[in-house]
Amino acid sequence: MTRVARAWSAVLRRAERRLPSLTRLRSPEALPIVLHRRRIYIVPTGFGLGFTVLLAVMVLGALNYSNNSALLLTCLVGAAAAGSMLVAFRTLDGIALTAIRAQTVVAGEDVPLTIDIAPGKRTRSSLQMDVAGRRLAFAVVSGVSVTLELALPTEQRGYMAMPRMRLFTTWPLGMFRAWSWLHPEHKVLVYPRAEAFGPPPRDPSLDADRGRPHPGDEPAALRMYRPGDPRRQIAWKLSARHEFLLVKDMEQPAPEAEWQLSWQSMHGMDNESRIARLARWVNEAHLAGYRWSLALPDRLFDVAQGDEHFHRCMTALALQP
Repeated sequence: MTRVARAWSAVLRRAERRLPSLTRLRSPEALPIVLHRRRIYIVPTGFGLGFTVLLAVMVLGALNYSNNSALLLTCLVGAAAAGSMLVAFRTLDGIALTAIRAQTVVAGEDVPLTIDIAPGKRTRSSLQMDVAGRRLAFAVVSGVSVTLELALPTEQRGYMAMPRMRLFTTWPLGMFRAWSWLHPEHKVLVYPRAEAFGPPPRDPSLDADRGRPHPGDEPAALRMYRPGDPRRQIAWKLSARHEFLLVKDMEQPAPEAEWQLSWQSMHGMDNESRIARLARWVNEAHLAGYRWSLALPDRLFDVAQGDEHFHRCMTALALQP
């Protein structure tokens, strides 16, 4: 960034602090945000300033030489320029930001963002929107909303507030720039970034009794009779159809694997490292189809599985202080 650009940025920041009513430096607003005459600003562009100088020279020449035709031409061109300022204002007047939708992503990824713009009762041409250094150009037809798509970078976990948006146009002649600031009250949830490598959690399947069938009260299957089986477990009616005795097997299969993920099980690690490791464990358990529980300092998620349980756990990790 050049010295002039840095100085101009400093002037803009100072103006926003000193003149909030002029620059619309206001707190976030609830949707929908409708633009009206008190929030739209108009300034001449570089081309407009040059054209104004040209008109002044034309007026001086026409008056100096008492040329009515030249004076009439100057007035007509000046009226067209003034009319273009009104058209630029009407291009923004009544337009509305109605909805914002965003997907949940992991910190460090770009979050896909969808913005809905309602045009009102008029067709709008040559609209542009600046969002976090990205510029979108679009037009809207009367009565038909338009959907804008862009991606915003993320850096930290937790809720990311929407940046201010600048909607502007130089339509129709490029002589005037009409613009307005939009600061929607919308937040995007960003999941924590999982660590790339690390030890797995304690696997309950390594327990001595894990994976072995255990006795139960309900029949699990039928098998051939073995010496020593209780007579009350013999399926007499089914055995009458065969040449051998059938016994009701009361052993139940081993329960599914469950991961017990705990904040306190990790020692000598800072909070962010613990969150990154727990995020990796939650991801692995979810992808493998395991059931898992998650114990955090302020809350406990009981053993469960599925997308809903995954999002609850990841949201809690994202918002962990």
